[in-house]
Amino acid sequence: MSYDGTRAHLTGPGDLPPLVERAARTARHLGFPYSCRPEQGRLLRALAAGARRIGETGTGCGVGLAWLVSGMPRGATAVSVERDETRAATAAALFAELAPAVAVECADWTAIAAHGPFDLLVLDGGGRHKTAAEAGAGPDPADLLRPGGVLVIDDFTPSPAWPPRYDGGPDQARMHWLGHPALRTVELPLAPDLAVLVATRRLEGDAP
Repeated sequence: MSYDGTRAHLTGPGDLPPLVERAARTARHLGFPYSCRPEQGRLLRALAAGARRIGETGTGCGVGLAWLVSGMPRGATAVSVERDETRAATAAALFAELAPAVAVECADWTAIAAHGPFDLLVLDGGGRHKTAAEAGAGPDPADLLRPGGVLVIDDFTPSPAWPPRYDGGPDQARMHWLGHPALRTVELPLAPDLAVLVATRRLEGDAP
């Protein structure tokens, strides 16, 4: 989730995949500005190319999911959960022609666990799971990811300092994921004001 992400899709160079453009126009029509940014979307499309089972929390109007679908290989499946009924129904209609390979469920983010484990899971950084991570109790990657699976958490700003800081203090959510013992995690800056965390679940027997 990124503030003004919807507008960024519709005022850029115009090289969007058709499904992404449809989702962005739908988001604008509904007055929903918080779609992922194009920089994030292109990363998601690249990561989706290596995944067979994809999950996402915080569908919004489907912009991020459209990026994932535009990159996923033939035979792959994707599921996304969105707690807002209107947005979930709108996104489900957008992807209806791709069912059952692509599904949108109206539910809290915790419902994604019933659809895993995943090769690629995208957690909306603005969702309530981020608050849990700030308390050191975020989702368990061992339950959600296959060994070697990839986790993406968005909605961060680059932080050159250690410990990373946000809103005047240590960024506990970011530190939770960067130091998670089940993951190898890196922060990727995508723009001067935008960063994501990309993590891989450790294989059994991996050295720390």
